[in-house]
This record gives sequence, C-alpha cells and structure tokens, in this order.
Amino acid sequence: MQKILIIDDQEANVVLLERILRNAGYEEILTSTDSLQAIDLFLEFDPDLVLLDLAMPYLDGIGVMEQLRRLIPAAEYLPVLVLTADSTAEAKRRSFAAGANDYLTKPFDHLEVTLRVRNMLETRMLHGQLARQNRRLDERVRERTEQLERARIETLDRLACAAEYRDDETGEHTQRVGVMAARIAEALGMPARDVEHIRLAAPLHDLGKIAIPDAILLKPGRLTPEEWSVMKSHTVLGAEILGGSSAPVLLLAEEVARWHHERWDGTGYPAGLAGPAIPIAARVVAVADVFDALTHARPYKHAWALDQAVAEIRRQGGAQFDNTIVDAFAGLPPEVVPYPHQIERGRRSAANGHVAIPPGGGGV
Repeated sequence: MQKILIIDDQEANVVLLERILRNAGYEEILTSTDSLQAIDLFLEFDPDLVLLDLAMPYLDGIGVMEQLRRLIPAAEYLPVLVLTADSTAEAKRRSFAAGANDYLTKPFDHLEVTLRVRNMLETRMLHGQLARQNRRLDERVRERTEQLERARIETLDRLACAAEYRDDETGEHTQRVGVMAARIAEALGMPARDVEHIRLAAPLHDLGKIAIPDAILLKPGRLTPEEWSVMKSHTVLGAEILGGSSAPVLLLAEEVARWHHERWDGTGYPAGLAGPAIPIAARVVAVADVFDALTHARPYKHAWALDQAVAEIRRQGGAQFDNTIVDAFAGLPPEVVPYPHQIERGRRSAANGHVAIPPGGGGV
C-alpha cells in the first residue's frame, strides 16, 4: 500500500488534503504541521510521495527538500509535490531547482489534487518496477557472465592438468600451486579479490607445457642447450594460449604464464626482467611453483623435505625471488602448508643423496 506524507504548517490545509486523499482511496497517510519534524517523519514513515508546503516558519519547503535530497538515492524516484499560494515563476523555479517534481497552487481543486497524486504515485510504482526488473536483469547477466568465466577457466584448467599429468604422477601440481600462491598473496596483504584472482590464475602457469615434446619434458637427465631452449618456450606458449581475453583472471593468467620464470636478479626467462619489473603475481607464483616442485617427486628428482625446501627458498631470496615474497612465504604458519605427508619421504630421499634442484632452480 502506497504511503503519503503531508507537511503543511496550516492545520486546515492538512485536514483538507487528508480528506481528499482518503476519499480517493488512500489510507496510509501521515501528516504534520511542523516542518522541523519533516526529516524524522520521512525516515520513520518511508513515504512514496511527499506533499510539501513551500512557505513555512523555521524551515521552509526549500530547506526541507534540500535535506531530503541528501537522503534520497540519485537512482530512486521519490516524488515531491509542492503546495503553495505563490504562483510566481520565481517560486516555481526555486521549487524545481530544490528537487520538486510537481507544483500545486492553493486553493486546492479536489480533482486536480487527486489526479496529480495518482499520476505521481503511478510514476513511482512504474519506476520501482523498472528498477527491480533492471536489477534482476543485471543479476542474470552477472550470473551468466560468472558461469561463462568459470567454464572458460575450467576448460583451460583442464588443459593445464593434462599438461601436468605428463610429468606429475598425481596431476595435482597446478592446484597446489594455486592454493599456495593464494596463501602467499594473502600474507602479503593483497585485497581479497586479488587473492582470489591469483588462486584461479596460478594453476595455468605451466599451460604451455602441453606443447613441449615428451622426449624433452620427461627426460630424466640434464637437457641439452637446444632442449633447454625448447623447454623454456613453454612460458611464451602458455601466454599465447591464454592471450586475447578480456576476462581479468585470464589476463592475469597470461601474465603469470609468461613471467613466472623471470628472476629477481634479471637472469630468468623469457625476457630477463628484473626486480619490480616482474609482475607481482608472477613473483608470487614463482615461489609457490618452486616450493611445490622441490617438495614433490618429478622424473628428474626426488622430493625434498619441507625444511630443506623452505631453506632453499630463503637462500634464493634476492637472487631468484623477491625477498618480500620470500618473507611472506616463510612466515606462513605450518598448518597452512599443504604438504605434511612429504616430510618423511623427503628426508629419506635427502638422506639417500637424491636431492637435486631441477633445471631453472625449481619448477621448469
């Protein structure tokens, strides 16, 4: 049921207007002759229409509308019908400039009051319906966009997993890197949205491996210079596969794929970027990637113990890795490191003399 608020310092006008409106079928009506109460009544009653006298003591109609304007959202249509005996052009100009939607001069014509009120309430109702419809459409578009984004990411993620299955017996490396990268990003104090984007983008860091021949990717021994050149191309290949999207996560994934093997000291690949020139997401993923590669077995190495892997990450701070990110990684509480099952196996491997950093200092 639509609600009407009437503010007029003349009691007779208030009584007349209320009688007119009730005869027209409007029941939710609140009135006051004190303009200083207007804002409190507005906030309490939440009206659909305000009938407001222009000339009132203490606070006139212009002053009330100026206060109302600060309370009513710009996108919301809440009509104000000005009531006044002043029919001059200047009074109308001031009223409309202050936020009035219509103007009604005294003495009142019963039919005109009823028609103006009905039209303004119908307009508010239609405006509300349109706003709700637009919100529903916006929500559907947002949901559909998110669905498409998830489908796109999942498709590429499956490709990344397919590439990883070729040199990771579980195929879980990509997901572990995503989890660890997100934890490091969170420890760095990144906004939650950025942390989530890194979590989604990081698993795609080695997508380019899908184009690397098995003879090179699965080679147990040291790569020749020519083979190493092919192996390093997975960064550019991955970025090219991910390129061309306007989606924020895929843009970040392209960046991570291309630059996650750059080194802080400028001796990495593919472009030899150094220091802050390396995008921060790529710096974060570099640490997560190497840590995971060290703590899990690969065709060319056994798994390291956790303490040895952390020590190696620390040792490479300032050379391979950004020290700020190393500190964030090293400061993670033990319970968030998702590899407790690797501790004993890694220690046995180390005791047997099988510890070895793969080409490139960690993940290849």
